[in-house]
Amino acid sequence: MSASMSMSMAPSTTIATAAAATTSAAGHSMGSMSMSGGASTCKISMLWNWYTIDACFISRTWHITSNGMFAVSCIGVAFLVVALELLRRLGKEYDAAMLRQFQRHVAARTAESKTPGSPETCTREPTYVVFRPTPLQQVIRSLIHMAQFGVAYIIMLLAMYYNGYIIISIFLGAFLGKFLCDWGVQKVALGEIINGNDANGVNEATVCCG
Repeated sequence: MSASMSMSMAPSTTIATAAAATTSAAGHSMGSMSMSGGASTCKISMLWNWYTIDACFISRTWHITSNGMFAVSCIGVAFLVVALELLRRLGKEYDAAMLRQFQRHVAARTAESKTPGSPETCTREPTYVVFRPTPLQQVIRSLIHMAQFGVAYIIMLLAMYYNGYIIISIFLGAFLGKFLCDWGVQKVALGEIINGNDANGVNEATVCCG
């Protein structure tokens, strides 16, 4: 009887040991995963890591196989962030260009409507005009916004790999993008600086014959 009991307990003990080993291995691999396909192996981690060789980003084709390839990837990520800042600046410049074009159009129409030789009249109430982009201009604005959104989404996906080198490259790209693409140049009248009026660089029309 004792022999039969020992024989029946042996399989259950083996199954329990195997289950415990499987659970331990699964818990150990939750923070780090490897995707094997043929001869290549991708190392992907859900925690902060410093992987270089065999790291993969976005897709299996972006598989790092050498230090030089990883260096080029870091430089490319940095310039991707610079491209994002450039797209932001492009959107601002295009909006400003549309507004300047509209202002020139309004000024030309106003000059044509004035009767030659008529005296200047001073009106206390300012006159406003409404600017609305044309359908083509709105399409161009939307395309710039779509490209900006797409690049920002790719950068977010790269940051989610928690690779320290890639995240540092993103920070450096943000610094370079701001430095190269957004100097914040403004035109301020010298008299406004001396008198201390409207020193923020925004020119506003006066309410009387402005």
